[in-house]
Amino acid sequence: MEIPNHMASMLISAVRDGLLYQDQLQKIETLRNREDYEEYILQLSQFLEFLKEEYKVIEEEAGIPLEKLL
Repeated sequence: MEIPNHMASMLISAVRDGLLYQDQLQKIETLRNREDYEEYILQLSQFLEFLKEEYKVIEEEAGIPLEKLL
């Protein structure tokens, strides 16, 4: 799969936002299946790190510095 350069920044932002949302869910005391959320957060974190490395390759073409996306 190839993601167009102009959409890469949106993908990073969406995964980052999803990670932040899931992290906030972890703070809810009535959360069921906490282990499932912890595993999902770990997977999202790893995916975000992968995306960041890939984005560095096209950062100049995308036109938005990675630091601004995070």
